[in-house]
Amino acid sequence: MIAPGRAHRPGAGHALIEPVTQQELDECPFCRGREDRTPPETLRLPAGAEDWIVRVVPNLYPAIERQEVVIHSPEHKRSFAELTDEEIELVAHAWLQRASDGLDDGFGYVFPLINEGRAAGSSLPHAHSQIALLREVPPGARTLDPHGLETILARNDLLVTEDGSSEAVAHPVGRLPYELVIGGSADLGAHLRVLRTCIRKLRAVEGPVPWNAWLYGLSAGDKAASFMNVVPRLTILAGLELGAGIYVNSLDPSEAAARLREA
Repeated sequence: MIAPGRAHRPGAGHALIEPVTQQELDECPFCRGREDRTPPETLRLPAGAEDWIVRVVPNLYPAIERQEVVIHSPEHKRSFAELTDEEIELVAHAWLQRASDGLDDGFGYVFPLINEGRAAGSSLPHAHSQIALLREVPPGARTLDPHGLETILARNDLLVTEDGSSEAVAHPVGRLPYELVIGGSADLGAHLRVLRTCIRKLRAVEGPVPWNAWLYGLSAGDKAASFMNVVPRLTILAGLELGAGIYVNSLDPSEAAARLREA
Protein backbone atom coordinates (compact mmCIF):
# COMPACT_ATOMS: atom_id res chain seq x y z
CA MET A 1 0.00 0.00 0.00
CA ILE A 2 1.46 3.37 -1.05
CA ALA A 3 0.43 6.19 1.32
CA PRO A 4 2.63 9.29 0.87
CA GLY A 5 0.72 11.21 3.53
CA ARG A 6 2.10 8.86 6.21
CA ALA A 7 5.50 10.52 5.87
CA HIS A 8 4.11 13.67 7.51
CA ARG A 9 2.53 12.13 10.58
CA PRO A 10 3.96 13.04 14.03
CA GLY A 11 7.01 10.99 14.94
CA ALA A 12 7.58 9.78 11.40
CA GLY A 13 11.30 10.61 11.34
CA HIS A 14 13.80 7.79 10.91
CA ALA A 15 16.90 6.80 12.86
CA LEU A 16 20.37 7.31 11.42
CA ILE A 17 23.45 5.20 12.10
CA GLU A 18 25.26 6.66 15.10
CA PRO A 19 28.57 8.51 14.54
CA VAL A 20 31.83 6.70 15.24
CA THR A 21 33.24 6.89 18.78
CA GLN A 22 36.80 6.52 20.03
CA GLN A 23 35.73 3.51 22.11
CA GLU A 24 34.47 1.83 18.95
CA LEU A 25 37.80 2.43 17.22
CA ASP A 26 39.75 1.16 20.23
CA GLU A 27 37.72 -2.00 20.75
CA CYS A 28 36.59 -3.18 17.28
CA PRO A 29 37.50 -6.89 16.98
CA PHE A 30 37.27 -6.86 13.16
CA CYS A 31 40.20 -4.51 12.49
CA ARG A 32 43.55 -5.87 11.30
CA GLY A 33 45.85 -6.72 14.20
CA ARG A 34 43.01 -7.95 16.44
CA GLU A 35 42.55 -11.36 14.85
CA ASP A 36 42.81 -12.95 18.30
CA ARG A 37 39.51 -11.28 19.27
CA THR A 38 37.47 -13.38 16.84
CA PRO A 39 36.95 -17.15 16.61
CA PRO A 40 39.52 -18.91 14.39
CA GLU A 41 38.96 -17.90 10.76
CA THR A 42 37.50 -20.29 8.21
CA LEU A 43 38.79 -18.31 5.23
CA ARG A 44 41.35 -15.57 4.59
CA LEU A 45 41.70 -13.64 1.35
CA PRO A 46 44.07 -13.33 -0.36
CA ALA A 47 44.71 -16.92 0.69
CA GLY A 48 47.70 -17.25 3.02
CA ALA A 49 48.45 -13.52 3.02
CA GLU A 50 49.56 -11.96 6.30
CA ASP A 51 48.00 -8.65 5.25
CA TRP A 52 44.50 -10.01 4.65
CA ILE A 53 41.74 -7.99 2.99
CA VAL A 54 38.71 -10.18 3.75
CA ARG A 55 38.30 -12.72 6.57
CA VAL A 56 35.50 -15.18 7.38
CA VAL A 57 34.95 -16.27 10.99
CA PRO A 58 32.21 -18.17 12.82
CA ASN A 59 29.47 -16.02 14.34
CA LEU A 60 29.98 -15.91 18.11
CA TYR A 61 26.21 -15.81 18.67
CA PRO A 62 24.68 -17.92 15.87
CA ALA A 63 20.94 -18.06 15.43
CA ILE A 64 21.19 -21.29 13.45
CA GLU A 65 23.47 -24.34 13.21
CA ARG A 66 26.14 -22.62 11.09
CA GLN A 67 26.37 -18.89 10.66
CA GLU A 68 29.54 -17.09 9.59
CA VAL A 69 30.68 -13.47 9.49
CA VAL A 70 32.48 -12.05 6.45
CA ILE A 71 34.66 -9.10 7.48
CA HIS A 72 34.76 -6.79 4.46
CA SER A 73 37.92 -4.80 5.14
CA PRO A 74 40.92 -4.77 7.48
CA GLU A 75 40.34 -1.03 7.91
CA HIS A 76 37.57 0.34 10.10
CA LYS A 77 35.05 1.04 7.35
CA ARG A 78 31.51 1.43 8.64
CA SER A 79 29.49 1.04 5.44
CA PHE A 80 29.35 -1.13 2.37
CA ALA A 81 29.38 2.19 0.51
CA GLU A 82 33.04 2.66 1.48
CA LEU A 83 34.40 -0.60 0.03
CA THR A 84 36.90 -0.63 -2.83
CA ASP A 85 36.48 -2.70 -5.99
CA GLU A 86 39.12 -5.14 -4.69
CA GLU A 87 37.32 -5.58 -1.39
CA ILE A 88 34.01 -6.16 -3.16
CA GLU A 89 35.51 -8.81 -5.44
CA LEU A 90 37.00 -10.61 -2.45
CA VAL A 91 33.68 -10.44 -0.56
CA ALA A 92 32.06 -12.08 -3.60
CA HIS A 93 34.84 -14.69 -3.63
CA ALA A 94 34.30 -15.37 0.07
CA TRP A 95 30.53 -15.81 -0.34
CA LEU A 96 31.05 -18.24 -3.21
CA GLN A 97 33.81 -20.20 -1.48
CA ARG A 98 31.93 -20.60 1.77
CA ALA A 99 28.78 -21.50 -0.20
CA SER A 100 30.72 -24.27 -1.94
CA ASP A 101 32.17 -25.49 1.36
CA GLY A 102 28.75 -25.47 3.02
CA LEU A 103 27.09 -27.40 0.22
CA ASP A 104 29.94 -29.94 0.36
CA ASP A 105 29.23 -30.30 4.10
CA GLY A 106 25.61 -31.24 3.42
CA PHE A 107 23.81 -27.93 3.88
CA GLY A 108 21.00 -27.41 1.41
CA TYR A 109 20.80 -23.63 1.05
CA VAL A 110 23.16 -20.68 1.41
CA PHE A 111 21.67 -17.36 2.46
CA PRO A 112 24.07 -14.36 2.50
CA LEU A 113 22.80 -11.20 4.14
CA ILE A 114 23.93 -7.76 5.25
CA ASN A 115 22.60 -5.84 8.25
CA GLU A 116 23.99 -2.30 8.40
CA GLY A 117 23.19 -0.19 11.44
CA ARG A 118 21.87 -1.10 14.86
CA ALA A 119 18.24 -0.57 13.82
CA ALA A 120 18.81 -3.16 11.08
CA GLY A 121 20.12 -5.76 13.51
CA SER A 122 23.88 -5.18 13.37
CA SER A 123 25.73 -5.38 16.67
CA LEU A 124 29.14 -4.26 15.32
CA PRO A 125 29.57 -1.24 13.01
CA HIS A 126 32.64 -2.50 11.12
CA ALA A 127 31.46 -3.38 7.59
CA HIS A 128 30.57 -7.08 7.39
CA SER A 129 28.04 -9.56 6.05
CA GLN A 130 26.80 -12.92 7.26
CA ILE A 131 26.40 -16.29 5.60
CA ALA A 132 23.59 -18.46 6.97
CA LEU A 133 23.93 -22.12 6.02
CA LEU A 134 20.57 -23.87 6.13
CA ARG A 135 19.60 -27.53 5.85
CA GLU A 136 16.67 -26.76 3.55
CA VAL A 137 15.28 -23.93 1.46
CA PRO A 138 13.81 -21.25 3.79
CA PRO A 139 10.18 -20.11 3.47
CA GLY A 140 11.11 -16.77 1.92
CA ALA A 141 13.02 -18.47 -0.87
CA ARG A 142 10.33 -21.12 -1.45
CA THR A 143 7.78 -18.43 -2.24
CA LEU A 144 10.15 -16.49 -4.50
CA ASP A 145 8.73 -15.81 -7.97
CA PRO A 146 11.72 -15.47 -10.37
CA HIS A 147 9.47 -14.54 -13.29
CA GLY A 148 7.86 -11.80 -11.24
CA LEU A 149 11.27 -10.44 -10.28
CA GLU A 150 12.39 -10.50 -13.90
CA THR A 151 9.29 -8.48 -14.77
CA ILE A 152 10.19 -5.97 -12.07
CA LEU A 153 13.76 -5.70 -13.37
CA ALA A 154 12.39 -4.89 -16.83
CA ARG A 155 10.78 -1.70 -15.48
CA ASN A 156 13.04 0.94 -17.05
CA ASP A 157 10.98 3.67 -15.39
CA LEU A 158 12.10 2.33 -11.99
CA LEU A 159 15.76 1.82 -12.89
CA VAL A 160 18.21 3.24 -10.35
CA THR A 161 21.63 2.11 -11.61
CA GLU A 162 23.35 -0.67 -13.53
CA ASP A 163 26.75 -2.30 -13.94
CA GLY A 164 27.01 -4.31 -17.13
CA SER A 165 23.99 -6.60 -17.12
CA SER A 166 23.41 -6.24 -13.37
CA GLU A 167 20.87 -3.57 -12.42
CA ALA A 168 18.89 -2.18 -9.52
CA VAL A 169 15.28 -1.05 -9.71
CA ALA A 170 12.91 0.38 -7.14
CA HIS A 171 10.45 -2.33 -6.13
CA PRO A 172 7.04 -1.30 -7.56
CA VAL A 173 5.25 -2.56 -4.44
CA GLY A 174 8.07 -2.09 -1.94
CA ARG A 175 7.24 -2.67 1.69
CA LEU A 176 9.30 0.31 2.86
CA PRO A 177 10.65 3.45 1.16
CA TYR A 178 13.48 2.84 -1.33
CA GLU A 179 13.13 -0.95 -1.33
CA LEU A 180 15.20 -2.25 -4.26
CA VAL A 181 15.64 -5.39 -6.34
CA ILE A 182 19.05 -6.18 -7.84
CA GLY A 183 19.36 -8.81 -10.55
CA GLY A 184 19.83 -9.44 -14.22
CA SER A 185 23.35 -10.84 -14.09
CA ALA A 186 25.15 -14.04 -13.15
CA ASP A 187 28.10 -12.02 -11.81
CA LEU A 188 28.00 -11.72 -8.02
CA GLY A 189 30.69 -9.06 -8.08
CA ALA A 190 28.54 -6.92 -10.37
CA HIS A 191 25.57 -7.34 -8.01
CA LEU A 192 27.68 -6.15 -5.10
CA ARG A 193 29.08 -3.18 -7.02
CA VAL A 194 25.51 -2.18 -7.87
CA LEU A 195 24.61 -2.55 -4.19
CA ARG A 196 27.53 -0.26 -3.25
CA THR A 197 26.31 2.38 -5.72
CA CYS A 198 22.77 2.15 -4.36
CA ILE A 199 23.93 2.61 -0.76
CA ARG A 200 26.05 5.58 -1.76
CA LYS A 201 23.01 7.12 -3.45
CA LEU A 202 20.76 6.33 -0.50
CA ARG A 203 23.20 7.98 1.90
CA ALA A 204 23.37 11.04 -0.36
CA VAL A 205 19.57 11.36 -0.29
CA GLU A 206 18.66 10.31 3.25
CA GLY A 207 21.92 10.20 5.22
CA PRO A 208 23.47 7.10 6.86
CA VAL A 209 20.25 5.11 7.28
CA PRO A 210 20.20 1.49 8.47
CA TRP A 211 19.41 -1.13 5.85
CA ASN A 212 19.16 -4.86 5.23
CA ALA A 213 20.00 -6.82 2.11
CA TRP A 214 19.92 -10.49 1.28
CA LEU A 215 20.64 -12.70 -1.72
CA TYR A 216 18.42 -15.47 -3.06
CA GLY A 217 19.80 -18.22 -5.24
CA LEU A 218 23.54 -18.21 -4.51
CA SER A 219 25.23 -21.38 -5.76
CA ALA A 220 28.79 -22.60 -5.83
CA GLY A 221 29.13 -21.93 -9.55
CA ASP A 222 31.65 -19.41 -10.83
CA LYS A 223 30.32 -15.92 -10.01
CA ALA A 224 26.80 -17.32 -9.77
CA ALA A 225 24.15 -14.99 -8.36
CA SER A 226 20.44 -14.52 -8.54
CA PHE A 227 18.34 -11.75 -6.96
CA MET A 228 19.09 -9.35 -4.11
CA ASN A 229 16.56 -7.46 -2.04
CA VAL A 230 17.58 -4.21 -0.34
CA VAL A 231 15.32 -2.78 2.36
CA PRO A 232 16.30 0.55 3.97
CA ARG A 233 14.90 0.87 7.49
CA LEU A 234 13.34 4.30 7.24
CA THR A 235 10.15 3.36 9.04
CA ILE A 236 9.29 1.14 11.98
CA LEU A 237 7.20 -1.95 11.40
CA ALA A 238 4.08 -1.80 13.56
CA GLY A 239 1.03 -3.96 14.20
CA LEU A 240 -0.55 -3.44 10.78
CA GLU A 241 2.59 -4.70 9.05
CA LEU A 242 3.53 -7.44 11.50
CA GLY A 243 0.03 -8.67 12.25
CA ALA A 244 -1.99 -8.12 9.10
CA GLY A 245 0.90 -8.33 6.67
CA ILE A 246 -0.14 -4.98 5.18
CA TYR A 247 2.94 -2.85 4.52
CA VAL A 248 2.41 0.90 4.25
CA ASN A 249 5.05 2.58 2.08
CA SER A 250 5.12 6.37 2.44
CA LEU A 251 7.18 6.96 -0.73
CA ASP A 252 5.97 6.23 -4.25
CA PRO A 253 8.49 3.84 -5.89
CA SER A 254 8.75 6.02 -9.01
CA GLU A 255 9.73 8.96 -6.80
CA ALA A 256 12.22 6.77 -4.92
CA ALA A 257 13.82 5.69 -8.20
CA ALA A 258 14.04 9.28 -9.42
CA ARG A 259 15.66 10.52 -6.20
CA LEU A 260 18.26 7.74 -6.25
CA ARG A 261 19.01 8.09 -9.96
CA GLU A 262 19.69 11.79 -9.51
CA ALA A 263 21.82 11.41 -6.38
